[in-house]
Amino acid sequence: MANIVEGVFAIHKPPGITSAQVIRDAQSHFTPSSLFAPWLQRESDIKTAESNNQRNKRRSWKSKQPLQVKIGHGGTLDPLATGVLILGVGSGTKALPQFLTCTKSYETVVLFGAATDTYDCEGKVVGRKAYGHVTRELVEEKLRAFRGEFMQRPPIFSAIRVQGKHLYEYAREGKEVPVEIQERKMNVEAMEMVEWLEGGSHGFKWPVEEAEGAVKNMAEKVLHLSDVKGEAAEVVGEVGESAKRKREPASSSSEVTDTPAESSPKRIKSSPAPENDAATAIKAEPAESSPKRIKSSPAPESDAPAIKAEPTETSCPAPAARIRMTVSSGFYVRSLAHDLGAAVGSLGLMAHLVRTRQGEFELGRNVLEYSDLKEGEGVWGKKVEGMLRDWQGGHEVSEGGRDRGGRRHERSAAKPAARAAVRRNSSSDDG
Repeated sequence: MANIVEGVFAIHKPPGITSAQVIRDAQSHFTPSSLFAPWLQRESDIKTAESNNQRNKRRSWKSKQPLQVKIGHGGTLDPLATGVLILGVGSGTKALPQFLTCTKSYETVVLFGAATDTYDCEGKVVGRKAYGHVTRELVEEKLRAFRGEFMQRPPIFSAIRVQGKHLYEYAREGKEVPVEIQERKMNVEAMEMVEWLEGGSHGFKWPVEEAEGAVKNMAEKVLHLSDVKGEAAEVVGEVGESAKRKREPASSSSEVTDTPAESSPKRIKSSPAPENDAATAIKAEPAESSPKRIKSSPAPESDAPAIKAEPTETSCPAPAARIRMTVSSGFYVRSLAHDLGAAVGSLGLMAHLVRTRQGEFELGRNVLEYSDLKEGEGVWGKKVEGMLRDWQGGHEVSEGGRDRGGRRHERSAAKPAARAAVRRNSSSDDG
């Protein structure tokens, strides 16, 4: 059938919503559109031509659902994060696993002086530590250890499974993980600080809510606050009343939208946990020794807009650093913020995150703006069609994975490997 468009494109995810919500929003615009009417007609014709046996094999609840444009994503972004989100349409969903294993580029802001249970500014504060000694020169020196190959421990708020249970479930219940969370080998092609933000000169802030009880005890043991060099981290509960009165209110930019549990498991009480479509099982084995670090080239210049936060009267007194990186699949930017805080003898959390590039898609070059969806098909239609046809021109796209008779192809030997790649790499900050 002519004029059928399907394939892969990228959209600029805004802050405050989940990756699953972006898919639902795209479907709500794509399904009634004229651009995807031929695709929907083909799918409807194929279902009509199915035999009775084929219809019976399909689950009843699926057959009752209205037909929608098929869309999937190639690696999630936390609600806090913005940037490149890969979307596959129709048969393009079969190409999404390759984006879970490609390199990705990020720009993040690390705020020093405090740590949270989630390693970011949307969690609950579990510790505070002096930051007056943290300088640009010190941070640049310590960043060298995060280039090349090194070992990284995943955060407690991830979908990794330990003894059949997600790590975020242990955190949500305030329970200690029964085994040590094993470090993983990561590769960083480039890592550099692109902006130093003195305390009081920016708008990034520590969270206002403090962890209590079981959550605090879990954090002390699991988040390795005792590993911070220098003086022991000041754990919540030991902070004096005078210090509490000085805490700034949370920034409005940290607010997130509630989402269904199946797409984005909730964090402790009301804070949403990172969204993940798959989880990775880990074993309680001794951590590998750190591999030899390798030299990396400077991070490439990006056309993406710089991360900015305007200073206010209640600006955080602690310094922050904007860091640009190109990393391998499975890298946790939140863990980098936590580990960098420890490396400089303080504490650190991720205050902002933008994925500027994933595979061949890069902000400012070939990514659809999310706001274009609300402008109607007259605005997004030509852009999406052009992106999908460009993809079709450089990649082989099958007709929905079916042969000429409308029958779906049998699973190939390569698909289990692709699904395994999804499980291995879907639990990082980007997915």
